Amino acid sequence: MSAQLETMLRYRRMSEADLATVMAIENAVYTHPWTRGNFVDSLNAGYPCRVAERAGAIVGYCVVAVAASEAHLLNLTVAGAWQRMGLGSAMLQFAITLAKERAAQRIFLEVRVSNFAARALYARSGFREIGTRQDYYAAHGGREDARVLERVL
Repeated sequence: MSAQLETMLRYRRMSEADLATVMAIENAVYTHPWTRGNFVDSLNAGYPCRVAERAGAIVGYCVVAVAASEAHLLNLTVAGAWQRMGLGSAMLQFAITLAKERAAQRIFLEVRVSNFAARALYARSGFREIGTRQDYYAAHGGREDARVLERVL
């Protein structure tokens, strides 16, 4: 990420007022997006849900669950126009910091087997594959496996 872009990003708590924008990004980026209910449930559960803004516009978001010294990255999304600029990497480091601040000792996530860009990002960030969840994700024409990844914090 360029230093200029990084200094122009601001993270803040996601609110229900953000969900129209978050859902527009979610629906544009994914073939099988989270529902509004998934985000509302995460907010109501008290999970750290954050948006990344640039010039007052939401350009990405993340949702992390933390319990019993473990974190689970539930969602990390970058708006399509902002992908491949290093924002995903910056947001991942931010999510890891959120987990550490809540005393998590490791962080887990699932990623589609076919999502090579995300898998490469996670590998560069110190995650290692520890397993597979068969038929985890909905996919066109059926289901898709997920790789389970872990990083010690």
